[in-house]
Amino acid sequence: DSAEISPSVVFENIERCSPDCLRMLLENISGLTADADFTVEIIPEISAAVATFIKSIDTKEFVKKCLQHERVRELKMTARLLELTQTIKAENLPDSISTDYLTVYFESAWNGGGSVSDVQLFPEENSAIITFCDYKGNA
Repeated sequence: DSAEISPSVVFENIERCSPDCLRMLLENISGLTADADFTVEIIPEISAAVATFIKSIDTKEFVKKCLQHERVRELKMTARLLELTQTIKAENLPDSISTDYLTVYFESAWNGGGSVSDVQLFPEENSAIITFCDYKGNA
């Protein structure tokens, strides 16, 4: 079912491509506009980035195009669909955060949330694991 295909694509081995260069490259491949049609989150700790499409596109086909693109190959980057999950980790949380606050925050439609089934706080790490009732709530 195409509704179950992730709207996000993971790019790995991005160390040879600056964030601005990556955005332009993705615009060239997709024909879409960064920020308006998709967002890019850079994860420098693991030399990766995640592009999440706001505009509905065939992300499977986009991954194929990326893997065949000359510049992507030249930069030795890889692309794959981000697997759908029911659980996310929230980091850098304030010391005073509560499970109730996180539940309400992640259930808010305004934040793109969905029904939360569990919140586990890890105060020593200033993080929490949020589990949704289904994978659609973690967008």
